[in-house]
Amino acid sequence: MTDTPEKVDYSSTLNLPQTDFPMRAGLPQKEPETVARWQQMNLYKKLRASAAGREKFVLHDGPPYANGNIHIGHALNKILKDVITRSFQMRGYDANYVPGWDCHGLPIEWKIEEKYREKGKNKDEVPVNEFRQECRDFASGWIKVQAEEFKRLGIEGDFENPYTTMAFHAEARIAGELLKIAKSGQLYRGSKPVMWSVVERTALAEAEVEYADVESDTIWVKFPVTEGPADLKGNFVVIWTTTPWTIPGNRAISFSSRFPYGLYEVESATNDFGPQPGEKLIFATRLADDCAAKAKVTLKFLRDVAPEELSALVTAHPLAPLGYTFQVPLLDGDHVTDDAGTGFVHTAPGHGREDFDAWMAEARNLEARGISAKIPFTVDDAGFYTAEAPGFEGARVMDDNGKKGDANDRVIKALIAENNLFARGRLKHSYPHSWRSKKPVIFRNTPQWFVYMDKELGDGTTLRSRSLAAIDQTRFVPASGQNRLRGMIEGRPDWVLSRQRAWGVPIAVFADEKGDVLVDEDVNARILEAFEKEGADAWFAEGARERFLGNRAGEAWTQVMDILDVWFDSGSTHTFTLEDRPDLKWPADVYLEGSDQHRGWFHSSLLESCATRGRAPYNAVVTHGFTMDEKGEKMSKSKGNVVSPQDVMKESGADILRLWVMTTDYWEDQRLGKTIIQTNIDAYRKLRNTVRWMLGTLAHDTGEEIAHADMPELEKLMLHRLAELDALVRSGYDAFDFKKITRALIDFSNVELSAFYFDVRKDALYCDAPSSLKRRAALAVIRKLFDCLVTWLAPMLPFTMEEAWLSRKPDAVSVHLEQFPDVPAEWRNDALEAKWEKIRAVRSVVTGALEIERREKRIGASLEAAPVVHIADPELLAALEGQDFAEICITSAITLVAGEGPADAFRLAEVPKVSVEPKLAEGLKCARSWRITTDVGSDPEYPDVSARDAAALREIGFRRAA
Repeated sequence: MTDTPEKVDYSSTLNLPQTDFPMRAGLPQKEPETVARWQQMNLYKKLRASAAGREKFVLHDGPPYANGNIHIGHALNKILKDVITRSFQMRGYDANYVPGWDCHGLPIEWKIEEKYREKGKNKDEVPVNEFRQECRDFASGWIKVQAEEFKRLGIEGDFENPYTTMAFHAEARIAGELLKIAKSGQLYRGSKPVMWSVVERTALAEAEVEYADVESDTIWVKFPVTEGPADLKGNFVVIWTTTPWTIPGNRAISFSSRFPYGLYEVESATNDFGPQPGEKLIFATRLADDCAAKAKVTLKFLRDVAPEELSALVTAHPLAPLGYTFQVPLLDGDHVTDDAGTGFVHTAPGHGREDFDAWMAEARNLEARGISAKIPFTVDDAGFYTAEAPGFEGARVMDDNGKKGDANDRVIKALIAENNLFARGRLKHSYPHSWRSKKPVIFRNTPQWFVYMDKELGDGTTLRSRSLAAIDQTRFVPASGQNRLRGMIEGRPDWVLSRQRAWGVPIAVFADEKGDVLVDEDVNARILEAFEKEGADAWFAEGARERFLGNRAGEAWTQVMDILDVWFDSGSTHTFTLEDRPDLKWPADVYLEGSDQHRGWFHSSLLESCATRGRAPYNAVVTHGFTMDEKGEKMSKSKGNVVSPQDVMKESGADILRLWVMTTDYWEDQRLGKTIIQTNIDAYRKLRNTVRWMLGTLAHDTGEEIAHADMPELEKLMLHRLAELDALVRSGYDAFDFKKITRALIDFSNVELSAFYFDVRKDALYCDAPSSLKRRAALAVIRKLFDCLVTWLAPMLPFTMEEAWLSRKPDAVSVHLEQFPDVPAEWRNDALEAKWEKIRAVRSVVTGALEIERREKRIGASLEAAPVVHIADPELLAALEGQDFAEICITSAITLVAGEGPADAFRLAEVPKVSVEPKLAEGLKCARSWRITTDVGSDPEYPDVSARDAAALREIGFRRAA
């Protein structure tokens, strides 16, 4: 009779994971502490010192507007920039990120005006520089708020010395750039129709306009023919417009020689006003029936009207008796279509770009015909008709709140009175609105300052041709951005620079009555010197004209008081940051902003730089989309579907928000909501647990290096995968393809490490003797895995990876001062990977069979099994030769048999010629490793453990109690 061995607790002999790195991250509490630590240690300064002398990599920050808390778009944008900067910093570059802010312009000015209105004050009664100081203070306050919010996101940069467009040096440089453009002859004063905000009393650029549906009055108007072929005189040309208020500005009618027109006679009419039987009218043939239906008439076709006949026509203005006594010619225009309207386009050159272009193209010919080419100013800055709209002076197109005035009704009534209204209706259509006030804009002819797009610049180029050439030399991510920006540059009009506001950099030039600009180096030097010392306020100070003109003050030069379009400000940031800061360089390696900036910052920066330097200020342009809710709908407070970055950080942490950014197709519009946040929390937890297990296991690491040649195959496979991933990670960061990196690293951590390699090696790591090569090699590989994964992920998840790095290396300063580890190319072994793909394929059949056994409760843990594996594929069988396949499958034993297995054996369709017979392991359960083996008790000193475990216990000096 044998004695049953006394139970012994062997847990102290196992190398189980030991770490203080918590499973629960507690990011909302821990991250602010990390931010404070980085600030206290001045991590930014340490990063700059560590990178001294390296090649510079510069991402130039597109400046957000300093007028409110950050939103999810800001968070997306800044996180992307931070990941790019950090990834280049950790790959051998000096990647200095300098944040910036856009400070001038209407939104801030509007806020100060609102405060005045609440107090019953009038902005115009306040000294301009006092008003400007309030705007400056407002922007300064929000810069501080946004800077703290950006830092909370984990953004690392020179927040102590950011750039702002309102800094004195910046204002001087912006003014200096304008003076360069003026000196080169590219600046001119012109009278053109521009988009004008009546509500805000200023011209707007295309980038400041968005489109929304409105319902408009629409009218068909008869123009009496006064000159032309005999049978056409006395008849009518009919136009159609959705802006009745522009009729007083009409000076021509455009048609197209590309499609047919006809003369029609009214046969019958059932309308209250409009055409009557016997009237003859001209329409595009395709549109005649539609027009007849609108006027409730029937038409009879009389004859075709040829293009040369149309060109010879001259009409009277439909409101001629009110004072519109000029001739209205017909012009052949490429912009005319026959898909809507009448085929004739009412042409008011003071109220539309195409109208203006068509008119100016014929201006010389019109003058030769005795037709004045002068463009009237029919509407003033407040939307009221001027004296150049006789009969309507004082009527208003739009009021101060953006509501329709009485102009349309007055014009329509006048047309009815003159019997020249053919028909009227209502139409819902897309119409431009100011993106600030959200109110409709009008097209209004007004003197403004422009930069020529097509003026020859002395070297055979124009601003347009330079810009297009620069686009061709720029890398775009995604590539579609190139065509988008190119299309905008190809079709854009001259750049309107002037704004009629107070808060901004002035158009700091003097001009004569013709609009010619004074070019005087001494005057310019005085302007720039004053701006450098006092800021742009110097332009508005009392006595500024005399101060700057000096001995030329007696000459007839007028000081221009308009301010610059804020897009010129932001388009000039490359000058006072990239050029003027020694810690940066020009041009930037990359600009990154939302896709709307193809018409904004990318666009204005390109124009400004090409106008003054002949090339773009960037080598690459990266764009991101916009963030929608989980249903793909635009976020809005009214819908209650806004996700704020502040809330996400408070509830889940900034790293969760950053992980979301890293896992999105950010080049397109993305979605965000509770479900998506939870998905990222789940992914983060799995990733964190992988890091945590490595930290716990490495608590037993001695730092011993194992030669690659001496490592077991499985360790070589992991090093091969590291070499593959190293190439993927580096190329992914170069391509700004973060989702590719994140997906690869998460899959590697979950599938190849946690669910395979770590699972297989836990037995050796926990139970093998200290001298075991397998255990020592595994520790060396896990050390390399940890170093690679944590540094590769540090740009993306800076808080978590900092915590992990310092947990392992408490004497380290920061993971962000590290470089990505060098991964030897010789670790690559594609043949070994192919072999292990076969091994893992067979393993998948075994694990599939054991899963059924567990489900049916025939076994508990896989160590209770000793399956028989039948392999009829010689290649698969050869791959398993020499392998400890039981360890790989985490079973206590395994038997390999060549050939097909029994019919009832377990099979997987995707791994043919492999079948598994589940069997129970034979022997006793080792009290230390829990494997079931036949050699338990073979060592009398350790009667309850396997021979392997007994040897390990002896090596570590463990003795059973007597």
